[in-house]
Amino acid sequence: MRPKALYVETVIRTDLDTLWQHTQDPALHRRWDLRFTEISPLEEPEGHFRYASRFLGITVAGVGVSAATRDWPDGSRTSVLRFASADPLSLISTGAGFWRYTPVPGGVRFVTGFDYGTRWGRFGRWADRVFRPVFGWMTAWSFDRLRLWLETGVSPEDQPLTSPSAGRCGRTRPRDQVTAGASS
Repeated sequence: MRPKALYVETVIRTDLDTLWQHTQDPALHRRWDLRFTEISPLEEPEGHFRYASRFLGITVAGVGVSAATRDWPDGSRTSVLRFASADPLSLISTGAGFWRYTPVPGGVRFVTGFDYGTRWGRFGRWADRVFRPVFGWMTAWSFDRLRLWLETGVSPEDQPLTSPSAGRCGRTRPRDQVTAGASS
C-alpha cells in the first residue's frame, strides 16, 4: 500500500504578495522552515536551488527546481516544485509538490501537498512509516511558525519553540474529509 501524500494548510492574516515573498525567497524561507538549515539558489539553471537539512550532526543535501508558477482568475497563485537527493544518507530520493495561495476574507489560505519516493528498499519503506508523519508534523509546525511571524511580527528566531503548533494547521485534504465522513 502506497503511503498518503502529505498535506498541510493554514490561514495567515496577511496579503498574498507578502506570503509569496516569505515562501519563495530562500533567505526568508529557511528562517521559518524547520525542515531546512539551508536553501540557496543555484546560478544555473535558473529556478534551481540547493537545500540541506542537518540533524544530529548529519547533513543531508539535495536539489530542487521551481517547475512552474501560475496566477489563477480567482486571484490565487500556485507554485510547483520538484526535488531530489543523490545523497546516500537521504531517505528521500525524488519528490514533487505544490504551494497554493488563495485569498480569503482576512488573509490567505496557504496549502501544500507533496509526495516523495524513498531509497533503501524495504528498509526505506519501513523507515518512512516513522519519517513521513514526523515530516508532516514538521511542515505543519513550520507553517504555524510562518503564520506567527507574519501576524505578530515576531521573527522565527525570537519565537519560543513552544509558540508554533502543528495542531493549528489542517493536515487532511478536503477530499479525504469527505471520504472519511461518507465511510463513517
